[in-house]
Amino acid sequence: MSARPATARSSPPPALETGAEHVGVRLRQLREQAGISLSELARRAGVGKATLSGLENGTRNPTLDTLWSVTAALGVPITALLAGAQAGTVRGTAVEATLLQVFDDAEVTYELYRMVVPPGATQSSPAHHTGVTEHITVFDGVLRAGPADAPLTAHPGDHISWPSDVPHLYEAIGDIPVHASLLIRYPQPPTPR
Repeated sequence: MSARPATARSSPPPALETGAEHVGVRLRQLREQAGISLSELARRAGVGKATLSGLENGTRNPTLDTLWSVTAALGVPITALLAGAQAGTVRGTAVEATLLQVFDDAEVTYELYRMVVPPGATQSSPAHHTGVTEHITVFDGVLRAGPADAPLTAHPGDHISWPSDVPHLYEAIGDIPVHASLLIRYPQPPTPR
């Protein structure tokens, strides 16, 4: 099965409807706590320095890919950036995910989302930090998701999971939007010595 085109739009939509300025403040705090410069974070995340500067200053609303790239480079869950933000829903090219709950358990953080994947586009996501896994249960529609080089297919009632520290994708197969739950498991990164 071949992948559908990434999107008919010229650029991905912003991830947040509101609260981007809070994300910028939180990004600066996390970057400074990690002791890295804006230039170094841009390099690690593969994101333009101007994009990160605009995000930190609250003048730019990030795409979902930017949020994933930055959090992977910092080794934190995406909710570490969204703390204090008014939005509980993030949007990508082909995914809308509403945060339902964050669970912290010793050295692991879990994020539980309600996810909708409409037909007609593929969401490509960058790798998360080492050890992150994703777990999806499909309630309606047929989902193709998982590692970009070996995606899995799930029908209503199916559960799939994979190590998401590799590039991965999400795509609705057919004409029915996918409704699913997404649980992302983030182990704490090892402390640098």
